Amino acid sequence: MKAIDKFNLVLFSTIILIISIFVCIISFNLLSISIVNKWSVDLFSSDTRTYTVLGVAILFILLAVKSIFFNSFSGNEKGKDGILLENDNGKLLVSKDTIENLSNTVVKSFQSAENTITKVNVDQENNVKIFVTLFVYPDVVIKELSSKLQIKIKETIKKSLDLEVKEVNIRIKNIAVKKEPTIKE
Repeated sequence: MKAIDKFNLVLFSTIILIISIFVCIISFNLLSISIVNKWSVDLFSSDTRTYTVLGVAILFILLAVKSIFFNSFSGNEKGKDGILLENDNGKLLVSKDTIENLSNTVVKSFQSAENTITKVNVDQENNVKIFVTLFVYPDVVIKELSSKLQIKIKETIKKSLDLEVKEVNIRIKNIAVKKEPTIKE
């Protein structure tokens, strides 16, 4: 939610709260209508006060129209859940989970890596950055493995989703121990 939307929500909630309190106070005869009428007459007694109240009222009207008809939620669709792709036939929302699963599939195809964790970041310009954390076996040349993984992940996502991946960042968390098969007698 954008800052102006939060401001609108707080502002209108506060105004509704104040109006509700005044209605309750007047309904329970804790405040006389004649006093409210006197305040209204005093408020509009000079041109300066009248124009100030009118300006504030117009500002509230504009904020209300903006909040009702032009909310910022419609624009968040492309970066929050994934990437929105459009063509002549319609739209396709590729979720971050889909990109993560494709990346994990690529990493699992390499026998020298295991325990993969993948995170995908998509910015406002639909730039895709992938962060892969994994364990490797002791006999692996890490630099060579990471280079092959980066290339293969980019190629797979380009082929499957027609998306360009800006970065594939690999983090080697630890060295995994190979489990030797045990023979039962």
